[in-house]
Amino acid sequence: MSKNRLDQETSPYLLQHKDNPVHWWPWGPEALAEAKAQDKPILLSVGYAACHWCHVMAHESFEDQDTADVMNELFINIKVDREERPDIDSIYMKSLHMLGQQGGWPLTMFLTSEAAPFWGGTYFPKEERYGRSPFVKVLREVEKAFRVEKDKIAYNTENILKGLAPQPLDPEQANSDLGDTVIAEAVPHFMKIIDPINGGIQGAPKFPQGTFFNFLWRAGLRYGHEEASHAVENALLHICQGGIYDHLGGGFARYSVDARWLVPHFEKMLYDNAQLVDLLTDVWRESGHPLFAKRVEETIDWLMREMIAEGGGYAASLDADSEGVEGKFYVWSKQEIAECLGDEDAAYYATVYDVRDGGNWEGVNILNRLENLEYPYVLDGESHENRIATLNRKLLRRRDSRIRPGWDDKVLADWNGLMIAAMARAADAFDRPEWFTNAQAAFEFVRTTMTVDRRLRHAARSGKVGSAPATSADYANMIAAALALYHYASDPAYLDQAVAWTETLDKHFWDGDQGGYFFTADDTSDVIVRTKDAMDDAVPNANGTMISNLVALWLLTGENRFIDRAFANLRAFGPDFARNIISHTGLLCGAMDLNTPAHIVLVNETAGDIPLRTALKSVALAGTVVQSVNGQSSISEASPAASKLLDTDQPQGYVCFGPKCAAPVSDVQALVDTIRQERQTWPLD
Repeated sequence: MSKNRLDQETSPYLLQHKDNPVHWWPWGPEALAEAKAQDKPILLSVGYAACHWCHVMAHESFEDQDTADVMNELFINIKVDREERPDIDSIYMKSLHMLGQQGGWPLTMFLTSEAAPFWGGTYFPKEERYGRSPFVKVLREVEKAFRVEKDKIAYNTENILKGLAPQPLDPEQANSDLGDTVIAEAVPHFMKIIDPINGGIQGAPKFPQGTFFNFLWRAGLRYGHEEASHAVENALLHICQGGIYDHLGGGFARYSVDARWLVPHFEKMLYDNAQLVDLLTDVWRESGHPLFAKRVEETIDWLMREMIAEGGGYAASLDADSEGVEGKFYVWSKQEIAECLGDEDAAYYATVYDVRDGGNWEGVNILNRLENLEYPYVLDGESHENRIATLNRKLLRRRDSRIRPGWDDKVLADWNGLMIAAMARAADAFDRPEWFTNAQAAFEFVRTTMTVDRRLRHAARSGKVGSAPATSADYANMIAAALALYHYASDPAYLDQAVAWTETLDKHFWDGDQGGYFFTADDTSDVIVRTKDAMDDAVPNANGTMISNLVALWLLTGENRFIDRAFANLRAFGPDFARNIISHTGLLCGAMDLNTPAHIVLVNETAGDIPLRTALKSVALAGTVVQSVNGQSSISEASPAASKLLDTDQPQGYVCFGPKCAAPVSDVQALVDTIRQERQTWPLD
């Protein structure tokens, strides 16, 4: 057997390293047993397929025989795909933070043979650079410390493990107030870090921050903070017109390295695009801004064209690099644009997309419309968007002849849940049933192919289901996806599936002592600790998502077990919110849903000349449960509308926020007006 053991793995990231001279092991009991048998420390390297600096470190060190010889002599080397094992990545990234270091990927951690972390870092250069020691020097120093400073190593590991474990919950802290008044008063604190000019959070790099801006959007509407609503629209305007957006092929890059959204880190991640499609859809419902509708359509076109993996699930990412150069696939010279479009059209195009002779970034041009944010682009009183679209199609055909970035086609349950829900809601908002059909196919792939013994698995690729167990995020996001599909289709099978997955989550992830959901299941055997928190990362935390899911399930089924669990979940993280409000925006959204559940019931919605559901295309719906019934069809007793349904065959809309409902309405505009009026009725006591 080869001493590099990655050739049988399914992860594209691990397969990128299968020919390294490093004797890599995949994560598992065999690698840990080998470390014990040889009494060697473990070098754990965590990355992902679209990670630029992971590629840099691989080319410099992992492909270098001399460096590999030192690694093989001194360590048992384990390679992990952070997307395939987010539970492993989470543990050791948090460990690095406890050591006082800034996180990032590649993550390079040094562990005992028991997998306990004692030191680490991120990218280490082969030669001394960026103020960092050469990698081989680091390797020798760490291994020496492991051998001769046993007490120091034991002290580090003991303190890290203690910090990783969930802390006992003070009964008094468990009653921390997360009512509407507290949340509303927190909004101005969020506004202090907003960039009022370029949008987004101040400074650079700039991330789309989907969960953060989703909260700010919802809070702006709920509590009448018009500045917050404007901040979200301004951020989306710059993101949609900036270089972070692929103006030819659709889809958003991971982040911008500058403060203007001009220069992207060119990788495209499924989870960013899912959250942006979802937020853009909801903001479009309220604002009607045509740019947001266009970017949703183009991004979904990109998704359906380039990101459908074998079996119908959604692929994880597109790499930042091609031909070993970051962004090469996406950038242009002015000359190449002229060759493709001709001089006259190229000159016109340059004025629209900031194309310059010497480039607008490091000698090349990143297409962007930041110099003129208006959409549509109007000259002499006429929209030029059709002409621009024609030129974009020509450039896209030209770009398609280039060597493409790497494609990570593994299907991840949690990221798919985000995109399925976004697709279903976009299909509803924009009357695009084909988007719903596409989301259905991805849902069925996860529900069937990625389910083993009635339990979800986290990842699959090329028809092969990975061994990694599902996390609470997998279940939470797929439950949200099932509820979004139910909202669109009113098919009880989706509601039944949401209930079944919630029961699995409660059985295997719930902390019966302190409350809240652990990240890993009670039978996940290869983690050193089960972490539990409610902090959002690049994606929403499962605990915040589940509060909203549980509220929806309670409204739809009337079963009090769901609302009781939602309250217990929120209580478990009250102290964490008090310490770090900015990192708990998903929890805040869940608290808003729990404080004042939003339920819209449409009765006989198609009986009138214009279906009542048409009204919902003109008003934001984030956090709102929409239910369609016929006549006096029963709805759950949890809804305040349950006792108010009129015996009629005419269309009626019931708008309920918290324990009360407004008077029923029977036409589209009245329904829109009622929703906007009632959603700001919140307790101020």
